[in-house]
Amino acid sequence: MIVLGIVLLILGFLFGISILWTLGIILVVIGVVLWVLGAVGHAVGGRRHYW
Repeated sequence: MIVLGIVLLILGFLFGISILWTLGIILVVIGVVLWVLGAVGHAVGGRRHYW
């Protein structure tokens, strides 16, 4: 999710498409939150860790 967000950020910046930029930011933030929750031991979506 983080990688997809970064790709969308780059594409949105290169092509000047603001919706891709916005979606990229949202995906990166959600991915980082899930990653941090999984790293500290909280179950995310029924799993003990999140990749």
